[in-house]
Amino acid sequence: MVFVILSLAVGSMTGRVDVSGSEQTPGEAGRASAILDDVGITNPAGEMVLVTGREQGVKATDPEVKATVREVISAVRATGEVAEVRSPYEAGAVSADGRSALIQFDLRGDPEDAADRVQPITDAVDKAADRHQSVRLEQFGDASGQKAFDEAFGSDFQQAEYSALPVALGILLIAFGALVAALLPVVLAMTAFLATTGLVAVVSHAVHMSDTANSVMLLVGLAVGVDYCLFYLRREREERAAGRDATTALQIAAATSGRAVLISGITVIVAMAGMLFTGIAEFEAMGLGTLMVVAVAMVGSVTVLPALLSLLGERVEKGRVPFLHKRTKAGNGESRFWRAVLNRVLRRPWVSITLAGGSLVAVALPALGMHTANLNMDQEFGDSLPIVASYRHINEQFPGGPAPARVVVKADDVRAAPVREAIEDFRAQAVTKGASKGPVKVTVHEKENVAVIEVPLIGGTDEDRSERSLNVLRDEVRPATLGTVDGVSAPIGGDTAASKDFSDELGSSVAPVFAFVIVFAFLLMLMSFRSLTIAVTSIALNLLSVGAAYGILTAVFQHGWGASLVGAEGVGAVVAWLPLFLFVILFGLSMDYHVFVVSRIREAHVAGRATRDAVVHGVVTTAGVVTSAAVIMVAVFSIFGTLSMQSMKQMGVGLAVAVLIDATIIRGVLLPAVMVLLGDRNWYLPRWLRWLPDLSHEDEVAAPPQPGAVPVGAPQGGDGLPGQVRV
Repeated sequence: MVFVILSLAVGSMTGRVDVSGSEQTPGEAGRASAILDDVGITNPAGEMVLVTGREQGVKATDPEVKATVREVISAVRATGEVAEVRSPYEAGAVSADGRSALIQFDLRGDPEDAADRVQPITDAVDKAADRHQSVRLEQFGDASGQKAFDEAFGSDFQQAEYSALPVALGILLIAFGALVAALLPVVLAMTAFLATTGLVAVVSHAVHMSDTANSVMLLVGLAVGVDYCLFYLRREREERAAGRDATTALQIAAATSGRAVLISGITVIVAMAGMLFTGIAEFEAMGLGTLMVVAVAMVGSVTVLPALLSLLGERVEKGRVPFLHKRTKAGNGESRFWRAVLNRVLRRPWVSITLAGGSLVAVALPALGMHTANLNMDQEFGDSLPIVASYRHINEQFPGGPAPARVVVKADDVRAAPVREAIEDFRAQAVTKGASKGPVKVTVHEKENVAVIEVPLIGGTDEDRSERSLNVLRDEVRPATLGTVDGVSAPIGGDTAASKDFSDELGSSVAPVFAFVIVFAFLLMLMSFRSLTIAVTSIALNLLSVGAAYGILTAVFQHGWGASLVGAEGVGAVVAWLPLFLFVILFGLSMDYHVFVVSRIREAHVAGRATRDAVVHGVVTTAGVVTSAAVIMVAVFSIFGTLSMQSMKQMGVGLAVAVLIDATIIRGVLLPAVMVLLGDRNWYLPRWLRWLPDLSHEDEVAAPPQPGAVPVGAPQGGDGLPGQVRV
């Protein structure tokens, strides 16, 4: 508790440093943002009002439309919140069909809090719309869009976070049948998260953090914290139910489940560290935050938890729920359901592998055609937000208007004649070469020697078309204009550029991240279990569950198959950041179950059981823990599948489905079937690998020997100590 309090106190004093806009954006778009940051220029929050006559024959030049435009301009100026209002007739912002006019203006002050100050402007536009019923007014911009986003998603996301704790507590209460035992994992997980929050604030001065990283940290911290405590608590309870005294039960739990927690925790930390290789600030923040919370939860589970259990003693059973407690105390910790399943699986292991493995491969096949993209506002929210319709209509009439490309021109003297001529030439060629229909706006900051050119890209919300327009600007227009002037740099940013550069950077980091996670996880499993076979099968089974999750995501969200069943819709793509994020998270979390189950199987094998018997014993005695942990994670992740944003739905559904597959088909069918078929080859370690460090930590722990079993490593001829087995 002192550690938690000190961490929070130090973190509060130092404060958290978040990633800036230029840090969040990689590549050329990031360089454009960095130039503006360096000279202290902030892009003001821009707003637009689309003015369209409701009748088909009404033109933007008709008196009623012009009068409405004048009133809107006057009304927004009167709020005192806007600067540089541009009349559509002066700026040439009349649609190609002549029916719509676009009023553009910027908000004064810091764009970061513009969403908090946009309401008076929205009210002024609404009042003008009430007075001109024959004309339709639609507003969209940086501030109004952010405000709508915050209202639709911000409270929704917080509610999901707050729902996670009672859901986890309820499931743990069912699993343990006692309130105190159910509270321990939640309390330890939350204290681990709180302590890490303070530590992250300190670390953020070197590696900047973000709110997204904090939310992911809470999710992962809750998941692994509860998992680790479940592993420990269940084993301690099982040993006490078998007649051990409290001290012996804790010692056995420490040597078995405690060791599994350490191996699992280190594996998860390695997986999360893979995010540090992406080169993307947001991913680096998530990776560092999550590996820190896993480390704190792991240490707490093998120190604080046994201390609390020793302190509480029998009081850990306080707050019993009669029916539930009686059910959880019955038996010897084995699951009758999974024993019945295993009997059928192991009766024909080849058939089980073919059916289960074939099904997962079939489910994974759609992932071969996965298309990733950064979802635009229309795809994210659909028709759930009124402002999305405004966004869509502005894009239809003025393609690219809501999200123009921004060319940041930096020169020794931005007012020099060659630079001015190149900028004008760029404006002209952007239209003549088909990248934009205009109007192209130029803002010159003489003092900073920087000019910003805003180019509405042809394609608008159509990602492929807008990226083609961006490529025309980067590959044809810029080299022929600004590129001919010495001493001028002109990186092109904006939403489309940021999306493209982000996807390119993410794509280039996939191979090194995958390689790092797989290689280090393989080495950890190899050294922890001293078995090449277990290391190989562990990686293969984890990759199979990840592949199945990818396939389901592609089928549901890209192709729309069964999307309505999860309250979603097919948007034609999987959000770009999700595949890499899912791989790292799932690879880490699935290792929790794998390490725990295989550790129990190995323990039984070392105690002298035959491989088949050890597999059955290991699976049925851990099934309750794995099921409880999986149900908690599936429930928590499913909450995120209820949010309004498609990207959050994709994340929630992907994580929930993958954990469900991993805890059932992988651990309950494929793992035991594969291990039984391999037999003693499960424990194969070639001589040329025996130099590797031994992380197995085999200790002597008191446990009753199985009838007829010979403890592995015991001297032959009766010299072994009775009642001692190596685990």
